[in-house]
Amino acid sequence: MTLDPERDLEITRIIKAPRSAVWDAWTKPEQFAKWWVPEPETCRIVAMDLRPGGAMQTEIAAGPGETFGPHMSACYLDVVDGRRIVFTNALVGGWRPAEQPFITAIITLDDHDLGTAYRAVVMHKSPEDRQTHHDLGFYDGWGTVAAQLAKLVEQS
Repeated sequence: MTLDPERDLEITRIIKAPRSAVWDAWTKPEQFAKWWVPEPETCRIVAMDLRPGGAMQTEIAAGPGETFGPHMSACYLDVVDGRRIVFTNALVGGWRPAEQPFITAIITLDDHDLGTAYRAVVMHKSPEDRQTHHDLGFYDGWGTVAAQLAKLVEQS
C-alpha cells in the first residue's frame, strides 16, 4: 500500500513475538481489551464480529471502576487471516453509514527475523482531517497502544 502523506498517518514497529500472537491480540476480545486504549484507561469490547461487514465496537472508561462511554464504532472491511485487518468508522456493522466518519485503518502483520513487522496505516478523507488527528495526538495514542500490544504479546 502506498502512503499518501497528505491524508495518511502511519505507525510501524517490530514486535518480538510470532505473527500468530499479534493476530490473536487483535482478534480475541479478551486480549484486545487489554491493550486497545492507553493505560490507565480501560476498554470494554461491545462487538467484535471479525468478518467484512461485521461490527467492531468498543467503549472506554477513565480507569478501573469508572463508567464506560463510547469509544469506537466501526465496520470491518477486510480480514485476511493472520495477516491483515481493515476497518473504518465511516460505517458501522452491517455496512450502515456512520454519523461521523473519520478514519479507515489498515493493519498489516508480516513475518520478520525478530518476530512480526507491524504496520498500522490510518487514512483520512482530507488533509485537514489528517492534521486534526495528528494534533489530537495520533502518534501518542496509536504509538502507546502499539507499545501495549507489543508488551502483551512479548511477555507471553
